Amino acid sequence: MAQVIVYGHRERLARHRAALSDAIHGAVVAALDYPAEKRFHRFVGLEKEDFVHPPDRGEAYTIIEISLFTGRTDEAKRRLIAELFTRIEESAGIAPHSVEITLTETPKVNWGIRGSNAADLALGYQVEV
Repeated sequence: MAQVIVYGHRERLARHRAALSDAIHGAVVAALDYPAEKRFHRFVGLEKEDFVHPPDRGEAYTIIEISLFTGRTDEAKRRLIAELFTRIEESAGIAPHSVEITLTETPKVNWGIRGSNAADLALGYQVEV
């Protein structure tokens, strides 16, 4: 499972939402061998006064938080972060300097999905990549 939250300046995020979603999803699919049909993204556009950050990050500053089941190797997580930086710059024109990424892992037992505990579900895809 990969749940994604993207924060950015409201107007800029609105302009690049589709490109960002495609870039993020493409990176997750490629780096984690994740099923293409499982896209879970939320975009949170913030007003300038609600999004405090160093001025050198600019109006393109974007924060990406991804919640994952535990089990991915360090290599897979490094690959995901590299893919995200590359694809976001190519697709949305946001330089890596203006992107921050956080991966948060929790055990499947901490997730409730489709009315069940995730630890009890047959997911249909490999988590240990």
